[in-house]
Amino acid sequence: MNKNPGRRISLRDIAGELGISHVTVSRALRNMQNVAPELKARIQSKADEMGYTPDPLLASLSRYSKTGGSKSIQAELAWMNVWDPPEQLRQHREFELYWKGASDNAERTGYRLEEFNMAEIPPSRLKAILRARNIQGIMLPPLGKPTTLLDTFDWSDFAVVRFGQAIRQPEVHIVGSSQQENAMLAFDRIHQLGYQRIGCVCQYSRMRFFGSGYIWAQRELPTNRQLPLLTKNTAHSFQQNQRELDAWLRRHKPDAIFTDDTEVRNMLINLGYSIPHDIALATTSIHDTDIDTGLDQRPYEIGWAATRMLTALINEKSFGIPECQSELLIEGIWVDSSMMPKKQMERRAPGSEK
Repeated sequence: MNKNPGRRISLRDIAGELGISHVTVSRALRNMQNVAPELKARIQSKADEMGYTPDPLLASLSRYSKTGGSKSIQAELAWMNVWDPPEQLRQHREFELYWKGASDNAERTGYRLEEFNMAEIPPSRLKAILRARNIQGIMLPPLGKPTTLLDTFDWSDFAVVRFGQAIRQPEVHIVGSSQQENAMLAFDRIHQLGYQRIGCVCQYSRMRFFGSGYIWAQRELPTNRQLPLLTKNTAHSFQQNQRELDAWLRRHKPDAIFTDDTEVRNMLINLGYSIPHDIALATTSIHDTDIDTGLDQRPYEIGWAATRMLTALINEKSFGIPECQSELLIEGIWVDSSMMPKKQMERRAPGSEK
């Protein structure tokens, strides 16, 4: 029963009642297969008992592709590309799907998403172009590297949404992947598959949220099975990073690795490891690595949600840098495949030492 009728029951409320992870609650309420049937039924029953209803925004994400029709184009939204060269941005499959989701939802709501390359257009000229075309909304896709191109742009006439938490400036509203929750989901699933020593190897610049989720997910394991993060420094050569990986493997002996870097697979092969026989492998993004097991961060849905947030800001005439930032973080889903099969438990002879 909802003890506070003025507040929406959350996944965490249900999880607290049952003493389980809210990630497990989320999977059960989405009727996913990786939750035991008895537990799933108990979670769904508790949700009904407490009066849980899905968040209307997130629920609509699963329905949008089923609804037909779109409004005629009435206005444009700007996609501000600061990459140099600009074509590299959408060579990343995740970012291309951001664009696709944002563009599709824009067309459904009477807008067209237009790309502007800041490597070719100075900030002062871009602002004049946007105002002349009555463009009131700007999307900021992820950055490839630090840039000063945004420092002098005047945001005061525009509603602005940026993708992800990596960009620190400008301090505007955010739509992105729930990386901390996704890391916990990944760890939980890898553990369910039977792996006991789960390592995480990621680039240093991406460790802030994935890394914290991984560290938190290990908290219930015995201390001797809690492995330290290995951060891959992009300033180092492939050979130097491979030597550091080799030393980490010899010291900590993981049987599974969760990583954001496709080079980890090549390094393991170079070091003589068989995947998945010696070490199983999963990725933070099945879209941008050649690893087939791991997280789908749902980039299309992230792009779709970004358009919804941006058009709402335009309708509210909420322009410029906000006094209080909002964040909408979308949880990913796990994809099982060949590089991390269910682990066969080792059989011991009768009377052997445990």
